[in-house]
Amino acid sequence: MRRTLGRSEIEVSALGLGTARIGGLGYSRKGDRETVLIPNAVKETKRAIRAAIDRGVNLIDTADIYGAGRSERLLGESLRDVRRGVVIVTKFGELFDEETGEEPDGAVFKPECVEQACDASLRRLRMDVIDVYIFHLSDYPLDKAEAIRDALEGLVSRGKIRFYGWSTDDVERAKLFAQGRHCTAIEHRLNVLMDAPEMLSLCEEEDLASINRVPLLIGVLTGRWHRGDSLPGADRRSDGFSDERFLDLLDRAESLRPILTQDGRSYVQGAIGWIWARHRRAIPIPGFRTVRQVEDLAGAMKFGPLPQEALERAAEIMQRPL
Repeated sequence: MRRTLGRSEIEVSALGLGTARIGGLGYSRKGDRETVLIPNAVKETKRAIRAAIDRGVNLIDTADIYGAGRSERLLGESLRDVRRGVVIVTKFGELFDEETGEEPDGAVFKPECVEQACDASLRRLRMDVIDVYIFHLSDYPLDKAEAIRDALEGLVSRGKIRFYGWSTDDVERAKLFAQGRHCTAIEHRLNVLMDAPEMLSLCEEEDLASINRVPLLIGVLTGRWHRGDSLPGADRRSDGFSDERFLDLLDRAESLRPILTQDGRSYVQGAIGWIWARHRRAIPIPGFRTVRQVEDLAGAMKFGPLPQEALERAAEIMQRPL
């Protein structure tokens, strides 16, 4: 399964992979500034990336803030011998100390920071040019965002990036970036429990790729968790198990399981298939840690989109009160 990445002529797999948790990086209460890499997890990451490429996955998404640069660095190392044909998306917008992961006091990201951030990502990724450079600050002031877009067009003209986009769920912000000639993608939330019809319509109208974050809703759409489960207090996701809204999502996800697992699909493959069925421009980027997870995710491409009948049944369930 392949997709053309928005306005670009870049062809990618219909499935991408996210790298927020590679190498043992986790959901600590520091958020994405967790900076500890675990040797065995690093080895598994390299094996998993190779397994993904062998199975036809050629789109990988990262960000400079993941592990304070460590995710990018590990990705660059992992692709050293298999870089050809792999399309890299990386994100920028947060200021941080690469050693400690801490944000400088009073730090504000400005347009003049864009090129410096790009140069740092190029160094860590061991690349000469970034395929798609995504602005990571989802709620950046709209009246200041045009200057960021102009700075990105400048990076294109200097050959440091090929295309760019914005990671935001706000349609007005996406519209502003869409006016830029080399804007080719919007990265936004989309999964069977959280639809995004307005953003998908904008991507269709503006010829943009829809790159989908949280396609498995941080594990909710894997069948991993249920009411009564818990996580260690140091894991920032643990708060969800005392949030009634999150618990309702777990209940609704369970009611969707028979639809998502039809035709021999795993729960994960069904959730990915729903996204493909939802829109032809959609490219989910689930996270991964192991070879086994990559095999399950890549296996979704053998099944393809869910059939229309399943999409309609899922919509009916989502409209019912719990």
